[in-house]
Amino acid sequence: MSKRKLTKQQTWRIERIQKERVERTKKRDERAQETLQSSDLGPETEGVILSHFGTQVEVEGTQAPFLGVATRCNMRANLGQLVTGDRVVWRPKQNEGGVVVATTPRTTSLSRPDMHGRLKPVAANIDHIVIVIAVEPVAHANLIDRYLVAAETVGIPPVILLNKSDLINESNKAELDALMSTYESLGYPIIRTSIAHQAGMESLYDFLSDKTSVFVGQSGVGKSSLIGTLLPDIDISVGELSQKRKKGTHTTTTARLFHMPKGGDLIDSPGIREFGLWHISEEELLNGFIEFRPHIGYCRFRDCAHEKEPGCAILAALEAGKISTQRFESYIRIKQSIRDNNATF
Repeated sequence: MSKRKLTKQQTWRIERIQKERVERTKKRDERAQETLQSSDLGPETEGVILSHFGTQVEVEGTQAPFLGVATRCNMRANLGQLVTGDRVVWRPKQNEGGVVVATTPRTTSLSRPDMHGRLKPVAANIDHIVIVIAVEPVAHANLIDRYLVAAETVGIPPVILLNKSDLINESNKAELDALMSTYESLGYPIIRTSIAHQAGMESLYDFLSDKTSVFVGQSGVGKSSLIGTLLPDIDISVGELSQKRKKGTHTTTTARLFHMPKGGDLIDSPGIREFGLWHISEEELLNGFIEFRPHIGYCRFRDCAHEKEPGCAILAALEAGKISTQRFESYIRIKQSIRDNNATF
């Protein structure tokens, strides 16, 4: 099909709109520079970034007299990309607003690729990744392993939250118990909750207290409902679970750090909820399976693929029962998916 040709009037209108956008952007940048060069800035104080708004960030003060006060701030040009959760040094303006002048080193960072495939940070200084699974849609080991590997790769401790525990019955209990026991034996914390019956919520509150956490998981497992319970005064839309396919619809919110009434902080955004295995190497995948680590480097061949090679330490551990068949099969499937993905670029 040939491209539709624009009329002169349509072309003129498009060019005018683009010119107006460029002028608005230029004026916004000029205003930001004026703020940065202003002499009416107060003394330096500390804060945490709650959210990002284009050329500005919202900073909550962590020191008196700005303790708990949120302020829109511009940023010095040499700070790099700041994200929700970053701890910063900022200076308040005399009238309103402020300027972020420095940032402290991140303890952890969560990144994802942009539309061009470049990794960019989306949140910082996270203490735990809460991997939410549910009785419905069915929790598959391979999906859980993918989230666990992703968390291990970025160095953020994961916890598995089994939601909708009220739907456990005689037909699925044995399978779920066996699945959870695999991860419990590896030392991963397991929390079981039910929003419908409020079961396990106290354990969740206790775990999240005094920590900064993010919730990840596939659609329909109840992330939005859990977050809505943890943040009762915040309006977060819930993706409904399709009765036909038992799969959830995607939900959206603005990336932001929230303070939970019962203690602890929660960073929530669509990009974080869909966190997964983004641009991870096969070596990182191998280290992402924590029970593999004691055996890495002991294979007969340096370039061992850990599939059928003689003298493979990973296969020997599998045969000795030190690595479960389920986890090893997950490793093989994920490795193949990484190869397939790389082959497309």
